[in-house]
Amino acid sequence: MLRTAFSLTLLATAALAPSLTLAQGKQDFTLINRTGYQIDEVYVGPVNQSHWGQDVMGKDAIANGDTADITFNGGSNACKWDIKVVYNDGDESEFRGVNLCNVSKVTLFWNRNAGETRFVVE
Repeated sequence: MLRTAFSLTLLATAALAPSLTLAQGKQDFTLINRTGYQIDEVYVGPVNQSHWGQDVMGKDAIANGDTADITFNGGSNACKWDIKVVYNDGDESEFRGVNLCNVSKVTLFWNRNAGETRFVVE
């Protein structure tokens, strides 16, 4: 199983409360791909932001069965985040309001019956 680490740098902006203090690392998580498809892009952004920012994967991808460590380098102590993944066929899945302060792993599964991706947190 391939294990990859990615760093997500988040800067405090006017959109985030200026009184937030740096709490580096409490939102770090491992993304586990159990969808049956390769994930080419991963975006993590503050809840309900209209712009996703940069793909935290860069040029890398997460094959089915592989994992990626997503680490925060500071800028916010917010716990709830939105996550978006883009598969190698261009399909996308979004997960809103994930409390990253309470989880260390986010596992993605493809639900063939429902025709959608679901996530399980640990």
